[in-house]
Order: sequence, then C-alpha cells, then structure tokens
Amino acid sequence: MLVARLDSVGDVLVQGPLVRAVAHGADRVVFLAGPAGAEAAGLLPGVDEVWTWACPWILGDPPPVDAGDLAALTDRVRALAPAQAVLSTSFHQSPLPLALLLRTAGVPRVSAISVDYPGALLDVRHRVDDDLPEPERALSLARAAGFDLPPGDDGRLAVRRPLPPVAHEPGGPDLPPGYIVLHPGASVPARAWPAHRCAEAVEALADAGHRVLVTGGPGERALTAAVAGTRGTDLGGALDLAGLAALLGGAAAVVVGNTGPAHLAAAVGTPVVSLFSPVVPAARWAPYGVPTVLLGDQDAPCRLTRARECPVPGHPCLASVTAADVVAAVEKVGSA
Repeated sequence: MLVARLDSVGDVLVQGPLVRAVAHGADRVVFLAGPAGAEAAGLLPGVDEVWTWACPWILGDPPPVDAGDLAALTDRVRALAPAQAVLSTSFHQSPLPLALLLRTAGVPRVSAISVDYPGALLDVRHRVDDDLPEPERALSLARAAGFDLPPGDDGRLAVRRPLPPVAHEPGGPDLPPGYIVLHPGASVPARAWPAHRCAEAVEALADAGHRVLVTGGPGERALTAAVAGTRGTDLGGALDLAGLAALLGGAAAVVVGNTGPAHLAAAVGTPVVSLFSPVVPAARWAPYGVPTVLLGDQDAPCRLTRARECPVPGHPCLASVTAADVVAAVEKVGSA
C-alpha cells in the first residue's frame, strides 16, 4: 500500500488513524511525505517506509515543476508496484495531479477525497463533510477504500512507542513529570501568539508554581530564548521530533498554537491549551482526542481566510488572550 500526505508535520500526524486502518489490511505501508512531514510520518504506527518528495502543487513554498523529477517519482512508484494508493489531502488541495502520476506508474487502484470530477484517475472518489475533525475525515477515506481500524483501536492520534529518552532533559534524569511546555512558534505566522504574550505567560505560570519549558525548532532559538527569559527553561533547537514527543508526554499541559506540536501533544495524550487563530476552522483542526481549552476569538475578522500573515492590524484574535487566561486554562485542563 502507498499512502500519501505531502504537507506539514501536523497534517501528517492527523493521518495516524487512517494509516493504522490501512496497515491492518496490508502487508506493508509506504508513506509518501513532503520534506516538512517526513519525520512525523516515521513516528506513525503502521508505517514501514517513508519516501520524501517535494510536491510542486501542494507545498506552500513549492519547487518548480520539473519533468525529470516527476519521471523519477513515477519510475520509483512503478518499481514499488503497490496494489493500492490512498491519497489524503486537505479540503483545499486536489489529489488529482498525484493520482494522474500514479496511474501512469501503473497503480491499479487509487482512492481519495475529491470535489472535482476525477474521470479515470480515481477508483474511489470519496465525499465527506468538511466540518469533520481531520483525523475522522482521513479515517473515513480509509474506510471508503476498504480499510478499517483493528479491534480495540480507539481512533485517536498515536506515535510509535517506546519514545527515546528526552535529550537535554532539564534538571537531570530525576526531573519529575508535570511541567508545562510552552511552544511559541508556528509554521504559519498568522497562527502564532505574539512573543511578548508568550513571555508574560511564562512569568505568570512560574508565579503560579509551574515549571515551564519553552520549545522550538533550530530556527527559533532567538524566539525561545526571549520567551523563556530567566524563569523558563529554553529548549529551542534542542530536540528532534521524537524527543519533543517524549518531552510533551511528560507534561501536565502544552500551551501551543495551531501548529504541529499541538497534534504531537494529542498523539502522546497530553492536554492542550490551544491558542487557536480562526483562519482555519477549529472544528477540523483543534487538537483531537485529549482535554483541550481553546483560546482566541473564533469570530475575529480573519475567520476562515486561511491567511498565512495576519490580515488584521494588531493580530486581535490572539493578542487579546492574556497570560491570566492561559494560567486559568492550564489549571482547567490539568484537572480534566
């Protein structure tokens, strides 16, 4: 089986139930991922091999269309000779270009969600209510393609276990669980809580007696250092995705925007305080299957615009959230 999802970390993580359903009915699953999502694909139970490909019709910063690159992927798929392919896309993406490539590679059965007429490109053209949570939407595609979860699988997000020991664990190996993780960055700027608000939250959480760890990628070290200040622990750039999953798994709560680590927290079962910008609908993209408090004005003027940069001066949908709001939300999810 070939499963494809070609965008970011969070988009890949919410495919977990779909992947487990496919794996339950297949001998082997190859996951075709984009460069940003490949590491997440490797964490999904049921994935046997990850292929990485930069797709020129899916990525936000797409490479140019290159005939040689398309031919190389076609040849690779032809050599793999999968019995079927399940193509997962977001509601605004089309699966049909990839379906055409897979048809030319000889894939005999292709399934996808498509609002466009697929002609001979799809064997299963699935239709779905776009207000479903993304994991449920993806799982419905797997079921339409003939795959379902194994008995006892609750359909929540998950990662491979065991996770590695937490690298750079603050306080040494005896650090008890129950700390708070604050992740200030976001791959889409319009979804990020302002940095000064994040720094205020670190102070307020510390005042409330919480130990606060601030996480971020290698390119976010300046941000995490500024947010952590003197009262938080700065882990910017210190963890790979599996290490971050392990760290999130020991947290009492994770404070994070609508970005990959929110879904990673859900995949390790940790409650989330979600700083959610309404540029995309929370009904689809809020953390799935864990206690969650949603903060942010969901009726702000940016609602459903899919904007990458905030279109409203002052970023009011999230700037209106205060440190006190976050402390109260942490206490609420912690008691859930």
